[in-house]
Amino acid sequence: MKETIAFTSLSAVLPAHNEEAAIAETVTSVLGTLATWMSDFEVIVVNDGSQDRTGEILDGLAGENSHLRVIHHAVNQGYGAALVSGFEASGKDFVFFMDSDGQFDIHDLERFFPLLTEYDAVLWYRIKRQDTWMRKVNAWGGKMLVRLIFGVRVRDVDCAFKIYKGSFFREYRLETRGAMINTEILYKLRRAGYTCTEVGVHHLPRNGGKATGAKPIVILRAFRELFTYARKWRHDPRRARHERREEDGAGESGEPSLVGVREME
Repeated sequence: MKETIAFTSLSAVLPAHNEEAAIAETVTSVLGTLATWMSDFEVIVVNDGSQDRTGEILDGLAGENSHLRVIHHAVNQGYGAALVSGFEASGKDFVFFMDSDGQFDIHDLERFFPLLTEYDAVLWYRIKRQDTWMRKVNAWGGKMLVRLIFGVRVRDVDCAFKIYKGSFFREYRLETRGAMINTEILYKLRRAGYTCTEVGVHHLPRNGGKATGAKPIVILRAFRELFTYARKWRHDPRRARHERREEDGAGESGEPSLVGVREME
């Protein structure tokens, strides 16, 4: 596998909020695993206003490993804001992101590196999602809204295990700062003509900490961003030009979809 990925460099971005129970194990695993695959990599952890020992633990780890960079938000700015801070700080050929709560195994990334010679992005979907029924219901409803309003058709919009060409984040400015961040990325990825494929990844039970995605304030912010930016992007002239270019590739319904999507188990 080392020969397969020797051509590239990688930025790994991990947002973190009150993850003292899992952060050391997660970050240590990511650092150790990436070091066995490549030499040119960086791990960027964004401490999004944690009120526990997350920041302290991260600073200690950063002092021991030069590949680790820590960004601190003085106050909690939201999931999307944490990812944007990490993306803006990244500087490698590819940018990968995952949550820091221990629900994904970094080793699952290795077998999909060869796909990056064929696609600009690899989007994972969770196999047997290990979340509460409420989070699953919210996710299904959000996915349906995203399909209806933005025409983005993927199996798991908000799966926090994705890899993109780094040039995408340097070319396109991200505007959302809440739970809409993945929708924005996928919408702009499609509009820009990037190719991607979908693959399944195992989802593990949380290794401590507390999920915040189902909080009413988080959901309300997502709805506000969804309708605000749907209206804004609908009047973006670049969108109209792009959709005219896509007409020949639209499905029978006439709706544009992500370019070059292929699903793999």
